[in-house]
Amino acid sequence: MFKSIFNEFKNFIMRGSVIDMSVGIIIGGAFTKIVNSMVSDVMMPPLGLLMGKVNFSNWFIVLKQGANVPGPYDSLSAAQAAGATTINIGNFLNAIISFLIVAACIFALIKMINKINKLKKQAEAAPATKKCPYCCSDIPLAATRCPQCTSELK
Repeated sequence: MFKSIFNEFKNFIMRGSVIDMSVGIIIGGAFTKIVNSMVSDVMMPPLGLLMGKVNFSNWFIVLKQGANVPGPYDSLSAAQAAGATTINIGNFLNAIISFLIVAACIFALIKMINKINKLKKQAEAAPATKKCPYCCSDIPLAATRCPQCTSELK
């Protein structure tokens, strides 16, 4: 019984769709790291500079002062080290921007795949022959005379 369950599980895992899904999840995780780095390391510093040298990762609200060191705190890491309870607005903003970039990339990828599939279907659907209106035999699209009944075609 255990061997049959193991074989069934092995067959399930070795299916192409499960392997494809696994590869997609791994690539998605790597892509998310790239997007997060792009947002926090490339996009947010110039945006913060344009908004008056604001470091978005240090946008936070202190809900409760730390027991170790009372506020105000210069940075989020200083507040966290002091044991303060904070709402991290800058980190949330970075996460929203990262999500929007990932969603836009996925949207563009799906649009491109759909366009390619549509072109493939159109190429497959384009007929290579037509019916002769007189004898109903299949003839090439470019034919001007039916090879079967020799009728002139319009």
